[in-house]
Amino acid sequence: MNILIAIVLGIVQGLGEFLPISSSGHLVLLQKVFGISEQTLFFDTMLHVGTLFAVVVVLWNDIMAILRRPIQPLTGFLIIATIPAVFAALVFGDQIEHAFNTGQFLGVSFLITTILLCTAEFLSRRISNTKGYKKAAEMNWLDALIIGIFQAIAIPPGISRSGATISGALSRRLDRDFAARFSFLLSIPVILGALVLNLKDLAKSGTAAAGIGAEVITGTLTAAIVGFFAVKLMLKIVRERSLIGFAIYTAVLGVLILIDQFVTHLVF
Repeated sequence: MNILIAIVLGIVQGLGEFLPISSSGHLVLLQKVFGISEQTLFFDTMLHVGTLFAVVVVLWNDIMAILRRPIQPLTGFLIIATIPAVFAALVFGDQIEHAFNTGQFLGVSFLITTILLCTAEFLSRRISNTKGYKKAAEMNWLDALIIGIFQAIAIPPGISRSGATISGALSRRLDRDFAARFSFLLSIPVILGALVLNLKDLAKSGTAAAGIGAEVITGTLTAAIVGFFAVKLMLKIVRERSLIGFAIYTAVLGVLILIDQFVTHLVF
């Protein structure tokens, strides 16, 4: 891997972690395209550190409000929404790792993201024309659990975590702005959990000690900077615009990957 590839992967991680296009799916795809065969666990882990920094900076006021008063409903909802993903990772860990290593279901996963986004927009428009949205104060534990289930579904590469969780929130009639903010707050324990697991594996293999180089630093900084603007952009898009553009993009990408997987075999 060289500096240019590290920058490209950092941009993809920064955009894909928060825009509903799946950062993990794009990283798997680009690693196939660039023919990266060396161990990338440490590099991928540091890219997530960059996006974690980005979301913390943008949502600093929300995070501080939770830290100042940790015993509140929002804290409980974040915990409830995190549980399904933890359960899925523990139970289906080997299958998930296989999906990341091979990209076997990447095309189908991108199409699942398309379905989630289209369904979310359909339900959102229907809600806005009938019952109206629920405010943050009206959220309940069932809303949090369902959002958490959507997040668990999004663990495989190609299924967007932000797209799935925002879709889950919109399906529960939650206000669009709060749906996006809750989704991004929910990314913090998920990214932290992934970091802990990855660093544990890295410590065992000794990869981390020798892994920090110019490519890692460049990729991490790129992911942080791009991620900062991606969070701000996505908050604006969810509030004011439709997600259908992202659905079209993931549909086209999913179809192209399926064609390559079953017909052309240029990458897969």
